[in-house]
Amino acid sequence: MADQYAVFPKDSASLAAPALRWEEPPEGPVLVLLDQTRLPAEEVELVCTDVPALVEAIRSLAVRGAPLLGIAGAYGVALAAVRGFDVAEAAELLAHARPTAVNLAYGVRRAADAYRAAVDEGASAERAAAVALAEARTLHREDARASAAMARHGLALLAELLPGGGYQVLTHCNTGALVSGGEGTALAVVGAAHRAGELRRLWVDETRPLLQGARLTAYEAARAGIAYTLLTDNAAGSLFAAGEVDAVLIGADRIAADGSVANKVGSYPLAVLARYHHVPFIVVAPSTTVDMATADGAAIEVEQRPGHEVTEVATPNAPAAGAEAGGGVPVAPLGTQAYNPAFDVTPPDLVTAIVTENGVVSPVTREGLAELCARPGPPPGPLPGPNGAVRP
Repeated sequence: MADQYAVFPKDSASLAAPALRWEEPPEGPVLVLLDQTRLPAEEVELVCTDVPALVEAIRSLAVRGAPLLGIAGAYGVALAAVRGFDVAEAAELLAHARPTAVNLAYGVRRAADAYRAAVDEGASAERAAAVALAEARTLHREDARASAAMARHGLALLAELLPGGGYQVLTHCNTGALVSGGEGTALAVVGAAHRAGELRRLWVDETRPLLQGARLTAYEAARAGIAYTLLTDNAAGSLFAAGEVDAVLIGADRIAADGSVANKVGSYPLAVLARYHHVPFIVVAPSTTVDMATADGAAIEVEQRPGHEVTEVATPNAPAAGAEAGGGVPVAPLGTQAYNPAFDVTPPDLVTAIVTENGVVSPVTREGLAELCARPGPPPGPLPGPNGAVRP
């Protein structure tokens, strides 16, 4: 395992580097990640030369977000195959790096199945590795297409639900290009509304305990020129009461067959607030995030994060911020126990609509969700370039 860093300037209007890309330098193929634990202070790339390095990047949240985790998992399998490591062992390590995000296991399975099928057909190790890499690139391309389609469907839904335009949207956690092969999920819809001149204000929950809203969503909004205001998570209620929220847009890490939505902790209280104040609560996620094998919300495994992520404030300019105890500034007495679930689960009756690349389901029912996921996806779009970055 050999992690390397490269620092890029911050003065451009977009990311200095994509959230994830495949490269093939003379010393061998690598997976290059924009280290999200270092944002917004620095744009730093983390170079993963093997699967243990990628697993650590996933666990430390250097790479995160449901769709991007699926892409990373697929490329991780390809990395193991190309470099001659045990693919089955690599797939097992990757698939269990974070339990709630269903896309991670999905991406790993896609690439691993492609590799095994090639081997079973008599392909050489080199050829089977190329097949795994091609499958990872296909998934990358599909996610970019899904992102664009979700933006279109989401914008149309907002126009239907809020015909007056001038939306004031509240979002939670981070759902932009940092979590996707394209422009993201919920934040892609926000970006589409902004470009259409229909976004009046983006309210950004800071999102405890790791501040993905403050560090990442605000970072992306600022670079996109979107008018945004950051708020503490527990200030959202006062905004609803004042009539300052027209819609809530969030992503998802897993959607159960009945429409229950697991997303970053704090999403469920927003759904309750939205229902009380008659505000649409909209979930935007690719169909790959829908897990028909998970019957309902009670069956979703909720990841428990280390307590120090609550008892300490991580410094974003430190390597792997928040990954180990002692890496931040203590804000609670020594020895304080913390309850730190990474996600909560919102029941389907509190969800106004689920937007996928295949369209919208509303009201959210088991039957409607199954029908939506069975629809064909968007037509083929641009291929990723040779380094894995999707060309516009």
